[in-house]
Amino acid sequence: MQIVVEHSEALRGEVQVPGAKNSVLKLMAVTLLAEGEYRLTNVPDIADVDTMCDLLRALGVQSKRVGTHELVLTNTGNITPVAPFEQVDRIRASINVLGPLVGRYGSADIAMPGGDDFGSRPIDLHVMGLEAMGATFELNRDGIRATAKDLHGATIELKFPSVGATENILTAAVLANGVTVIDNAAREPEIVDLCNMLVDMGANIAGIGTDRLSITGVKPNQLHSTDHEVVNDRVQAATYISAVAVTRGDVFVRGARAEHMEMLINRFSEMGVGITPQQDGLHVTCQDRLRAIDFATLPYPGIATDYKPLLVGMLAVSDGTGIATENLYPGRFRYVDELMKLGADVRIDGHHAVVRGVEQLVGAPVNAPDIRAGAALVVAGLVATGQTIVSDIHHIDRGYDDLVGRLAGLGARITRRS
Repeated sequence: MQIVVEHSEALRGEVQVPGAKNSVLKLMAVTLLAEGEYRLTNVPDIADVDTMCDLLRALGVQSKRVGTHELVLTNTGNITPVAPFEQVDRIRASINVLGPLVGRYGSADIAMPGGDDFGSRPIDLHVMGLEAMGATFELNRDGIRATAKDLHGATIELKFPSVGATENILTAAVLANGVTVIDNAAREPEIVDLCNMLVDMGANIAGIGTDRLSITGVKPNQLHSTDHEVVNDRVQAATYISAVAVTRGDVFVRGARAEHMEMLINRFSEMGVGITPQQDGLHVTCQDRLRAIDFATLPYPGIATDYKPLLVGMLAVSDGTGIATENLYPGRFRYVDELMKLGADVRIDGHHAVVRGVEQLVGAPVNAPDIRAGAALVVAGLVATGQTIVSDIHHIDRGYDDLVGRLAGLGARITRRS
């Protein structure tokens, strides 16, 4: 499959932001903690949800889709805490079953997780936190084996506000004896969403939304299943904002939440994008050529690394020179060669990308190296002359709910083809 993009005029209309990939997969994992039927709504129709269903099914949690955006997961209590390589290798979020399995069943045997390839993302902080709570680990090239006869509370200070480590420590701590404190915890909206679902299940969590989480463990029989609506996807929202910006359009991005994107909205505004928060979304306009800016990726509430390919694509057609600095994942500039095939002027210097804006990109065949970079190439194709053909779109399908259809609904000249 490929996505074919042709030069498009200003996007106009309204687009709905779907549920967040970076939340729903973690919410699905916590169904391992308690028996019962869980109903998740606002579930994005993406490949990674199907992959996570396969993994949970291998562990013993059944799933079925109800319509396009609702998912019912059933934990009957017959759980086998062994996550096979065939499922784990397809999705990095598979590591999120570690905390629930260790916390609820006292053991976990997990192959090393796969997913996007943009440099090493070690799990040492996950292991350190769970070891402080009494877990023991065996790690080898094949995977992770964890055991924990009696998890206990601990005070854990993360040297970096890792999202994955925060999630795994949190989901193990809800059933640990005593109080667990996570200092320098990640505080992304997706972490808040996870905490809210856990509280609805009966967990005792204080400090939600801050960098200090305090979790008082409860007994397994105090946790129960629940229904939950997945938070909207701020990265998909940013994708549509960037598409409006480069085409100089006028679009209402329904479901985009300004409070989840404050720093990014500030940077968009500096580039000349007009963003007006409204009751249920953001009104986005852009009339003139974008202005170049410098930016750096930082943990939330800073600029997320997932936003960076979109911003670099915008800089490629901006007036002036901008510098993008990657502080989180140094390998995540691998898409730049593809962007340069479209005529972008980008030079990589260590963990910096120097982007000199050009007036016009030129369509060409490109390959999507990962989810967000693939989307950024699609957005760049909207303002490239001729035709841009994006291959390897299975990456995009892992994280975007009908990107082509939503952009086409705004007037973009875009199609899928086999």
